[in-house]
Amino acid sequence: MRFEKINDVLGTANRGNPAESGLCTLCRADCTGKCETWKSSLEGRKLLYPRDFGLVTAGANNNTHVGVSYNSLRIQGYAYGSMGLAEQMTNDPDDCIFPNVDLTTEFGNTIKTKCRLPLMTGALGSTFIAAKYWDSFAIGCALTGIPIVIGENVVGVDKESTLGGGRITSAPELDRRIDTYLRYYENYGAIIVQMNVEDTRNGVAEYVAGKYGNKCIIELKWGQGAKNIGGEIQVTSLDYAIFLKERGYVVDPNPALPEVQEAFAKGAIKSFARHSRLGGTNFSTVEMVREDFMKSVEYLRSLGFDRISLKTGSYGMEELAMAIKFASDAGLDLLTIDGSGGGTGMSPWNMMQSWGVPSINLHSKAYEYAALLAARGKKVVDLSFAGGFALEDSIFKGLALGAPFTKLICMGRGIMIPGFLGANIEGVLHPDRKERVNGNWSSLPKSIADLGNSPEQIFASYFDVQAKVGKKEMANIPYGAIAMWTMADKLGCGIQQLLAGARKFKLDQLSRNDIFAANRETARETGITHITEANNESALRILAS
Repeated sequence: MRFEKINDVLGTANRGNPAESGLCTLCRADCTGKCETWKSSLEGRKLLYPRDFGLVTAGANNNTHVGVSYNSLRIQGYAYGSMGLAEQMTNDPDDCIFPNVDLTTEFGNTIKTKCRLPLMTGALGSTFIAAKYWDSFAIGCALTGIPIVIGENVVGVDKESTLGGGRITSAPELDRRIDTYLRYYENYGAIIVQMNVEDTRNGVAEYVAGKYGNKCIIELKWGQGAKNIGGEIQVTSLDYAIFLKERGYVVDPNPALPEVQEAFAKGAIKSFARHSRLGGTNFSTVEMVREDFMKSVEYLRSLGFDRISLKTGSYGMEELAMAIKFASDAGLDLLTIDGSGGGTGMSPWNMMQSWGVPSINLHSKAYEYAALLAARGKKVVDLSFAGGFALEDSIFKGLALGAPFTKLICMGRGIMIPGFLGANIEGVLHPDRKERVNGNWSSLPKSIADLGNSPEQIFASYFDVQAKVGKKEMANIPYGAIAMWTMADKLGCGIQQLLAGARKFKLDQLSRNDIFAANRETARETGITHITEANNESALRILAS
């Protein structure tokens, strides 16, 4: 394991056990700190360096030589050369500095969607935590210029939404989410609306097409890395559970049964789980899946959607190949491939622990399959990798592992933490806003109070955000969005530094040669060269010269 609960060098600590990403396995919205992502949301790029500079020396303690994971990949560095500098620059040392690394990226088949950073959110759907902190997530993503995904079931679980003839006629919560992002959108990033079985039945695509048109990307969903069944939430109201069942969802236990209602009244049952349905259950062959997929894409295009994406989960190799081949043949704009195991909502714990293909294995095969198509002269769909990414080094590794096909890294829990943190701070500093922003604290923890008692003092990037939106508009920016900007600034700076070390000054210059495997097993599973074999032939030629 690379991550320990306490990192003395950065002054960070995990409340729970660290996952492969460095986040706690259980991330709480009311957490008082202080993992690296949490602190990055306050201090920004300062978290790239050891604390107490001038009083300390520091050395790496990570053991990345055991097992197969992203932590068993290491980043290559070079002692000479430069690639990808902007046209007006030269390879002079004054130009070859890390702030000059261009992190912009784009994805899309015929219409290109530009992003300021190679990041996007995971699907933030019907989970209540997504709804509570949406303003922070959406405004933060719009300001930083990255895509955000509205996940499945948002319309179906909205008690204020209305259906006519079985189709959605009004969707206040979906409207709120889209409009919040678009208010600050500046032609970088995108708002992506995801659909599952229930969303398709309810006419979500038709509603979005009619009201927003090509302001949104529409996303088909095959699955996710957190679980191998449909999306889930948990509700504590009997009336709400009955509403969801009447909306056509699977609700467990069945709230319509008299014995279940009695058990709830007596307190024996305290909550209900709402489940979505499995897709593709009426198909028995790959050909049937392909035919239905192509018809679905054709129908979405007939509604007017110029940009369509697909999200798939950590199924086996057959489904991975289907996703890449079908998405490429259909001319889709993006394919997000989510490895096991993580998520932003409610997933059965032991299922999340045990099912599916871990991220590094899945992503390695995704590259292999994409390269096979490319070698046959096929245009390969742009890829986004998801599943356990939080820090700048893992983002670099994911982009390199899938290069040149991978354009984005999709972050779930890691990109939500600043939203929680900012809301908690805002609720303390402005008690009149606490309920509205869903703050969880009654006072600032010492780790934050030590930074100051105002947002200008607490957030390292406060004045960067103010410079972008103006002093007057700052009153409308939630602190969670400021925290997200601050964390994104740290991640962006860290990626720039790693790319500069690899002598790549534009993101699209990144290649699989910029990482190597720390052990033979990882080299075998990923196809990435082992440390001592990388450039070894060149080294031998130097010695023989």
